[in-house]
Amino acid sequence: MGIDRRSVIRRGLLATGGVAVGAAGAVGLPRLFGWDRPPLSGGYAAAADSPADLQRPGLSVRYYVETTEPVVAFTFDDGPAPDYTPMVLDALDAASVPATFFMVGRNLEANADLVRDRMSRHAIGNHSWSHDDLATLDKAGVLSELTRTHEMIQKVFGRTTTLMRPPYGHLGGSTVLAADCMGYDIVLWSHLMRELYFEKDPDGQVRDIVDNVRPGSIVLAHDVGKPHRLVSLRGLGAMFAGLKARGFRFVTVPELIALEKKTPAV
Repeated sequence: MGIDRRSVIRRGLLATGGVAVGAAGAVGLPRLFGWDRPPLSGGYAAAADSPADLQRPGLSVRYYVETTEPVVAFTFDDGPAPDYTPMVLDALDAASVPATFFMVGRNLEANADLVRDRMSRHAIGNHSWSHDDLATLDKAGVLSELTRTHEMIQKVFGRTTTLMRPPYGHLGGSTVLAADCMGYDIVLWSHLMRELYFEKDPDGQVRDIVDNVRPGSIVLAHDVGKPHRLVSLRGLGAMFAGLKARGFRFVTVPELIALEKKTPAV
């Protein structure tokens, strides 16, 4: 049987690559690939690998809630911070709209006085301590990120949150296991602000939300970030007015979950 020269070369390259991977290590290698680095250091987490860690038979991951009621939940990520969080809270207060804030723990620690007395109508969720990509961390690393923020929310607000949203919406298996251990439900989104797309058309951003929200939608916005965030934040009042004109009412994510349409028993 003849030897395929290309196959020999290919196997040699793969072997060399394997040595390089081993030398770089499970922690070092992912960092070479930037923001979307592969989760070689812990993103996997088959349940059978650690059955003692499992706490619940199922974990909820929600993009939206199935309901026929005209309700919508606005959510704000990454704060609190002095740049835009007060603006968002003022817009919500002016329209008497409740919302859900997924807070970054270190930002809450640094800016607790901005929000300490302004969250009575709003819900709070965990968005990690440092806003690292949790999908690249092992379970212990994810637990550390979530636990520190969980405790900071308790310290500042005297509340125990049961909701988390992973930074960038990235979900690794270790994140799912950590959320399960802490009794969290994971909340993603069905609609998001597209500020860069509508940078020169802020009214278009308003129309995009008002026209496309459906019953049970979860809308993602940010109360921290670069100036393009203002495209959506300055339009919040118009979004609220437009959705109210369509008959929508506004709820927090926990309130939205409580309205979820139950599947009839077979």
